[in-house]
Amino acid sequence: MKSIDLFCGVGGLSLGLEMAGFETVLGVEKDEKIAEGFQKNFPNAKCLIGDISQLKTSDYKSLIGNQHIDLIAGGPPCQGFSQKGKRLNLEDERNFLFKYFLELVDEIQPTAFLIENVPNILSTSNGFFYNEILSVLEQMNYKVASKVLTASDYGVPQNRKRAFIIGIKGNTKFSFPKSQKNKTTVSEAIGDLPILKSGEGQYSQDYSSKPENKYQTRMRYKSKFVYNHQATNHSDIALERLSMIPENGDKSDLPKEHLTKSIYSGTWSRLKANGQAPTITTRFDTPSSGQFTLPKQDRCLTVREAARMQSFPDSFIFTGTKSTQMLQVGNAVPPLMAEAVGKEIYKQLVEMIKKTSNLKAA
Repeated sequence: MKSIDLFCGVGGLSLGLEMAGFETVLGVEKDEKIAEGFQKNFPNAKCLIGDISQLKTSDYKSLIGNQHIDLIAGGPPCQGFSQKGKRLNLEDERNFLFKYFLELVDEIQPTAFLIENVPNILSTSNGFFYNEILSVLEQMNYKVASKVLTASDYGVPQNRKRAFIIGIKGNTKFSFPKSQKNKTTVSEAIGDLPILKSGEGQYSQDYSSKPENKYQTRMRYKSKFVYNHQATNHSDIALERLSMIPENGDKSDLPKEHLTKSIYSGTWSRLKANGQAPTITTRFDTPSSGQFTLPKQDRCLTVREAARMQSFPDSFIFTGTKSTQMLQVGNAVPPLMAEAVGKEIYKQLVEMIKKTSNLKAA
């Protein structure tokens, strides 16, 4: 089954869907530097670089040809979901990218679509915006289901919450995957990666130990080396502060003269080795930007460690400058989360095909 990934970024959603059985035939990304990562990791897919608001249907069709598209997926950036009390709609200029997503679904008519977004998409203005989307999609004859999912429920060592809106053509309503009982911890996710001090590491290096659990074994599949594992060179004052924070500690362990005015939650706090990470953002290399300090080492996450927290396998290589790599990782959909949702979509589409074949045979 073939899929298109709009707003694809580096391809976290595409990777999860491919692990679920889909073939990504096209990714669409506005940022050329981010798109380089997608192209490197999905060599068999086409990549359309451009602003979706400026693209035409012919731009997509020239690349996909006459192929039937089973699934269109993507997470349109929307700016207004935190604005309480505002009746945001599809004509609101802050949400125009969502409008283009829906228009492309209408033009291409995939069997199913997947929208991934912030949880507030379902609740802002008492659900006004979501209900408007729902109305448009139902007019296109899609049966729609929505739910906020937590990444750690699907094997990801991170408590990232995302809203998923799934629609399937006709009368088949999507059933979301069940949560997994076993959670992957921070230690289980990155405990096998080489230990580094501030400023140490190389773009490519050998593993320093064997995998210790199923998660590490899966992450290391088809990868002979550790890539993107380079520690940020923290300042002397940052290292002094980090040395004062014990395992499981946070900024409350710092003396008053070392307290900063950072507004971000979890600043100068160590990750819990036996727990899950908070949402990985695009500034995970900075202790003042969130809870990104390692449980025992006096430094923040490397790109590879953050990728492990997102459930990217080690064979997935991030490209460009360090800031570009951090954008690629932090803005991605966790692949294992996408895989869980993708498997359910794939299964239900297969069931639809079987029913159609049986009806024709009858």
